[in-house]
Amino acid sequence: MVSADCLNPVMPDHRYEQLVQSVVDYAIYMLDPTGHVVSWNAGAQRIKGYRADEVIGQHFSLFFTTQDCAEGRPEHLLRQALEQGSAQDEGWRVRKDGTQFWALAVLHVIHDDLGQVVGLAKVIRDITDRREAALQLDAVRAQLFQAQKLEALGQLTGGLAHDFNNLLTIIISSAHLALSTKDPARAQRMLQHILDAGQRGTELTQQLLSFARHRTFDVTRVAPASLVAATRGLLEHALPGSIELKVLLQPDLPLIEVDAGQLQMVLLNLLFNARDAIAGRGRIGLTVDVVELAGEVEGLHGGFVRFEVEDSGEGIAPAVLPRIFEPFFTTKPFGKGTGLGLCQVYGFARQSGGAIRVESEPGQGTCMQLYLPIYQDQTHSQLDR
Repeated sequence: MVSADCLNPVMPDHRYEQLVQSVVDYAIYMLDPTGHVVSWNAGAQRIKGYRADEVIGQHFSLFFTTQDCAEGRPEHLLRQALEQGSAQDEGWRVRKDGTQFWALAVLHVIHDDLGQVVGLAKVIRDITDRREAALQLDAVRAQLFQAQKLEALGQLTGGLAHDFNNLLTIIISSAHLALSTKDPARAQRMLQHILDAGQRGTELTQQLLSFARHRTFDVTRVAPASLVAATRGLLEHALPGSIELKVLLQPDLPLIEVDAGQLQMVLLNLLFNARDAIAGRGRIGLTVDVVELAGEVEGLHGGFVRFEVEDSGEGIAPAVLPRIFEPFFTTKPFGKGTGLGLCQVYGFARQSGGAIRVESEPGQGTCMQLYLPIYQDQTHSQLDR
């Protein structure tokens, strides 16, 4: 765009006038301090359709729409330029034939050698084509976003129907067998299958509610060190001897205010995922420390306890990485996972005021980082611990 600074050239007036008149891609004209046109270049005639003798002496509000004039937009721009030295505007302008174009305009105050305001220079560019292209791009993006939402909804409903259909198959078939058998022991086993399937359905529903953030959490003040100790106890018989678990806790970790049961389930989920990613011998690291965020993670600010689960597994492929928090998306074999585990982690983190971040490279392992906000009132820390 032509800078307003070039309207104060260090060259003879007649040469400057020739330069301005030769510009046809920009409308360049002068206004007096009251907003009336005092000069008109060839570019202004080409863009707006008026000859110089038709507009010189006219108020520049002539080029604004009726609505803009009724709202006082020309006067506002003129006043802003006179008070601040310049003003910039973008909007519809009207040509001589009544058609409209989208204009980018700059209004700049001109002073004489004594510093007195002698007028204003106005530079206008017709950017209608650029605006229409931007609007078309926005429309295409909106269509793509809608298509992606429909695809995600299809994956969600398909996966949900598949998982619940498996559970209902177990319940119905076990009920039929229990009704038809004369063996009390077998009937007892069938009833246990029904109970197990029902419990699994309850867990699946809870995971969905956590992801959708519609489940009410039982929030309490939690000491991270105590919760990690309890979680580690549950892992003792779940990790094979070929996998080493190393836990590092920052001393004097502050309290966090979360649902302790959900947090333990989230940590177990992350640790089991790390276990499943390791083929043969390997290691899993669980590190808990305190970090101060300044917007670099999901725009979060303040003090957070970070739970970091790192494994020496095969890592996640770049094409898969952006999808790992999608509902029912899983790379595990059939029957090894519902695809809701990381959805639950994501939903829990967001509903708890935190975030989950993942870093991974194929062959280099994966690092999951869960950030949860520090409980602000630490005065009862000894009691809660």
